[in-house]
Amino acid sequence: MRSVELFSGCGGLALGMARAGFHHVRMVEWNRDACATLALNKAEQVEHAGDWTVLQGDVRTVDWSDMGGDGGGAVDLVAGGPPCQPFSIGGKHGGDADARDMWPEAIRAVRDLKPAGFLFENVRGLVRPAFAGYLSLITARLGHPAIGPLEGESPADHLARLLALDDLAEYRVLVTKVNAADHGVAQKRHRVVVSGLHRDLDASVTPLAPTHSRLRLLWDQWVTGDYWERHGMARPAGGPISTTDRVTVQRLLALGEVPREAPWRTVRDALAGLGEPDGRNGHLFQPGARAYPGHTGSPLDEPAKALKAGDHGVPGGENMMVRDDGSVRYFTVREAARLQGFPDTWRFATSWSETMRQLGNAVPVELGEAVGHWMAGMLRAPTVLQAA
Repeated sequence: MRSVELFSGCGGLALGMARAGFHHVRMVEWNRDACATLALNKAEQVEHAGDWTVLQGDVRTVDWSDMGGDGGGAVDLVAGGPPCQPFSIGGKHGGDADARDMWPEAIRAVRDLKPAGFLFENVRGLVRPAFAGYLSLITARLGHPAIGPLEGESPADHLARLLALDDLAEYRVLVTKVNAADHGVAQKRHRVVVSGLHRDLDASVTPLAPTHSRLRLLWDQWVTGDYWERHGMARPAGGPISTTDRVTVQRLLALGEVPREAPWRTVRDALAGLGEPDGRNGHLFQPGARAYPGHTGSPLDEPAKALKAGDHGVPGGENMMVRDDGSVRYFTVREAARLQGFPDTWRFATSWSETMRQLGNAVPVELGEAVGHWMAGMLRAPTVLQAA
């Protein structure tokens, strides 16, 4: 299936979607360093994902009309991760007033390309009550991408006009909250997926089902001990540390029923076989890590805290590990890349801080693959012939 991707970053969503069967006929990314990373991995793309056409530039200047007449049928899917800073809990909370808000460009791409479906990823801050009105406007406009605001029309009046036309929507839209750990990512990374299917498809946008669970991880760690055996370790004495986990394990023991999902992947799982930093392939020790209240690092035997890209450098607590002896250190580039699902052959073209920014902004590859398979399954639904 043919796809276009906006705001591609260093390629996490694109690589995952490619593994799910999507061929990217165009990718757009304005950041020079991120484009350098994509260019550095050309061979990896060709081997696993097809040769990507990457356009470095401002998405607001892209003319989509060269992709097949009026755009109808040119691509099956429009995807991407609009900049999350306007909606991030740790950001300035500017929402649609923030100059970095690119949801209008996501909507314009859907309008001009007329794909069978679309899929956009963002931070969970987007669903906060403060942005409820704007999120409603985003989903209404994605449902009716061809209907823009009238001259002088307020956002509230525009939303009311679109909602009155809901039965005639061109796309059926679903907003889904996901935790990347539930889909095989070694991070507790909470995100929002805004997806849609064209009304001509004989399919509904159904929720994305988790494939991994915390319950199964606790089962493997504290009921069977399989987790520790897999890592060649003795089971720690005393059992789970937190009271909540202790209660959950007792409940699992009482039920005696194996959770059906795969276990959450932990930091130790993701970094298995990598060893301590040796300076090769981005696996370079970075000094300066320290723990303080609110920034305590990620224990090895849980999924990591979500890697983040800060406005003023690398946020230490989210981007460092807690080793078995209780000491902390920053994740190396290679370790962070593994936590985001990138293969060890994926290289990065810039400094540690810039690369960690790219990784903190990336969609985890496994999550991209999961949502890719999810969308592909719905897009394969037959087309319904509309009455003239």
